[in-house]
Amino acid sequence: MRRLPPLNALRAFEAAARHLSFARAADELSVTPGAVSQQIKLLEDTVGTPLFVRDPRGLQLTEAGAAALPSLRDGFDRLAAGTRLMTERGGPRRVVVSAAPSFASKWLVPRLDGFQAAHPDIDVYVHADMQLVDFASGEADLAIRFGRGEYEDLETQLLMAERIVPVCAPALLRGDPPLKAPSDLAHHTLLHDDGRTEDGPSWAMWLAAAGAQEVEGTRGPRFNQSSMAIEAAVAGKGVALAKYALAEADLIAARLVIPFDLTTPTEFSYWIVHPEAKAALPEVAAFKGWLLSQVSPEQGPA
Repeated sequence: MRRLPPLNALRAFEAAARHLSFARAADELSVTPGAVSQQIKLLEDTVGTPLFVRDPRGLQLTEAGAAALPSLRDGFDRLAAGTRLMTERGGPRRVVVSAAPSFASKWLVPRLDGFQAAHPDIDVYVHADMQLVDFASGEADLAIRFGRGEYEDLETQLLMAERIVPVCAPALLRGDPPLKAPSDLAHHTLLHDDGRTEDGPSWAMWLAAAGAQEVEGTRGPRFNQSSMAIEAAVAGKGVALAKYALAEADLIAARLVIPFDLTTPTEFSYWIVHPEAKAALPEVAAFKGWLLSQVSPEQGPA
């Protein structure tokens, strides 16, 4: 028979260790910070070693606490997944997917009817937020993240690579003056996606690479969401630098065109990420498989 410390004490430790805060752990567990402190003291007495220490930086884990956290986090993930498997037998199922707002609106949502047709017994909840979802608090089952694929303590699988392309409404190609070469951008409005940071070039960088340094690359309206910059381009308000995956539907529908054959690769890609324990959930496996089926071979994993 396994001899374990009290479950509430382990829960309090896992939450406090993840947040490095008794107060935030208390909020998550719907108890008081004093109650969390008592549970931590009980656990430390039970295991016979300190798990936290306070220093000028705030609350920190001891070596023993840091060593225990990954296993406990995985253990609670598996408990949650196992409980869900019991409660969802024969009933409606739901998968919660976290994604950035622009990716959700421009790529994911337009495709969701295909998943619903293939899996009518699974409801999809899309959690669109720029903040990284906290899997440990149960906010999501899996996430689609844009980055280098370096996500500690999570299973990761490449969904698709990305590249940056200039896009504009077709009418701008025939405008006054027409848009035929990068130097012609001096006479058109540049739309800036400030939601991008290190994941792609700014207009100034792109113009320099295109040999059009004479074009002022800092002028023009700015947007904090990629989707807004793309919608402004669709409306004929100017030329945007867009992630191809986000502009793809508008390009296929001829609402946008790529005026120059100049694409810029990026080190960032789209990744499917989730805790290892979530892989046991049939709805997560189904959604993950469907996501991968939506990507063309040249975009997806090698």
